[in-house]
Amino acid sequence: MERKSIDDRKRRKPSGAALIRSDLTTALVRAFFEEWANVGYAAISLERVAARAGAGKAAIYRRWPGKREFASEAIERVAVGLGEFSDHGSLEADITAYLTKTRLALRHPLVRRIVPDLAAERIRSGDLAAVLDRIAAARRALGEALLDRAVARGEIPATIDRDLALDLIPSPLYWRMVVRGKPAGRDDIKRQVTALVAALKAC
Repeated sequence: MERKSIDDRKRRKPSGAALIRSDLTTALVRAFFEEWANVGYAAISLERVAARAGAGKAAIYRRWPGKREFASEAIERVAVGLGEFSDHGSLEADITAYLTKTRLALRHPLVRRIVPDLAAERIRSGDLAAVLDRIAAARRALGEALLDRAVARGEIPATIDRDLALDLIPSPLYWRMVVRGKPAGRDDIKRQVTALVAALKAC
């Protein structure tokens, strides 16, 4: 009898309070971005973030040791989906798909308010420099593959200035939507693609 109760205790799962719930993690990340959009990175209060998510502050510290680590993981969670780099058959089609997906991301109200603050925070403190460098490196590697396909198709020269090309592709859309705060419609994307393809051939 005693042996059975010991075995039962060994098989018993930990209580719900001890588990890291994925739904609560998602709610905390969402609340973190909402807080960030409202007050800027420097003024984020983890206590307010927890309250927004309907949790206690301890729920944050069970997942992340501090604000920087929380921000870094939250950024990496969403950054992968901010561009489309797959093969669409031509340089024009590839850039169109990339800008269309990026436009969709930049139309999100939280993204529009957080992205400029990310750049400013990097200059102010460098707190997020490491994660931004990792994301930039990963995205540029995907961009290199886009250029490789265009070179293989004979659409752009193999001697293209790749750093300039990768800086150039997102710049008109970013400038219009983030810096100027203007909408970008399908016709705007089409004009940007035409200009970018011509520019890339001359790089």
